Amino acid sequence: MNVIITGATKGMGRAIAEQFAAAGYNIVACSRTEKDLQEMKDDFLARFPTISVTTKAVNIGDGEQIKGFGKWILDSQITPDVLVNNAGYFVPGTIHDEKDGTIEKMMEVNLYSAYHLTRTLLPAMMERKQGHIFNICSIAAFQPLPNVGSYGISKFALFGLTKHLREEMKPFGIKVTAVLPGATFSGSWEGSDIDPKRIMESNDVAKMVFAASQLSATAVVEDIILRPQLGDL
Repeated sequence: MNVIITGATKGMGRAIAEQFAAAGYNIVACSRTEKDLQEMKDDFLARFPTISVTTKAVNIGDGEQIKGFGKWILDSQITPDVLVNNAGYFVPGTIHDEKDGTIEKMMEVNLYSAYHLTRTLLPAMMERKQGHIFNICSIAAFQPLPNVGSYGISKFALFGLTKHLREEMKPFGIKVTAVLPGATFSGSWEGSDIDPKRIMESNDVAKMVFAASQLSATAVVEDIILRPQLGDL
């Protein structure tokens, strides 16, 4: 079984990849930096020697590159069993005063990348009538939060894509799950003085994604909502 993960070398992406690798899934990963991908590949192959790890450096915000990544997967005869659209981009701010171009960048990375990669891989899934797609959204997709600006808009759009895609894929036996985590320690929080007790661990999200992938063909977890135990930040 193969799991394809975007933004796989850090934070939630890395934790999700590790959960699936430990369970014997082959990993197909992309991120922006070849060095980070190689480090992850070496680590996983040393710890999980029965799996394969295939990587490719991709600029997720470039529509042609992400479509090319999907085509490269298919041309490599890799069956897309599980797709995790995890790659994301966050810049704090408010709609009324964020820099020009912010919403375009957020949409390119947080929405269009998932749209293009999913569309590229879907025909192979639809032909086999199986597969599971996870879109990593955010609690900000349905709960307005301070200082999230266009990030919240882009994640709201990704949540909408997920809901519509789920309906379209029902006749093809393909599951589609929205993952809506609250504050989770990842690159966005590096360098902050956040109290560890106020924020979730990336592995919390990874465990839920993996668990949802293990249900029978007749059941689907539509939405995974996780928040810090003490509430949103």
